Amino acid sequence: MTSDQQGGWVYIMADRYRGTMYVGVTANLAARIHQHRLGEGSDFCTRYGLVHLVWAEHADDIASCIEHEKRLKRWRRQWKFDLIERANPDWRDMFDTLA
Repeated sequence: MTSDQQGGWVYIMADRYRGTMYVGVTANLAARIHQHRLGEGSDFCTRYGLVHLVWAEHADDIASCIEHEKRLKRWRRQWKFDLIERANPDWRDMFDTLA
């Protein structure tokens, strides 16, 4: 199985309700969120205290995840709010539901 066939996740981290957001992609969501919480995931998340997983979507191949991540990064802020709030209206931290 190639790395493109292993699947992956596109996700959004936030510091608070409708606050600063980070869009990322990973093959292992739980491990990546743990890195963010330790301040090792990305400089942006560390700088702005983005430790809450507020949205995530799985895809069967990492290439489609990367494409989706690039699209989301170009979206308007309100569109991201709408995306998050369709699945997570209260912006609850979804990390604990990964286990």
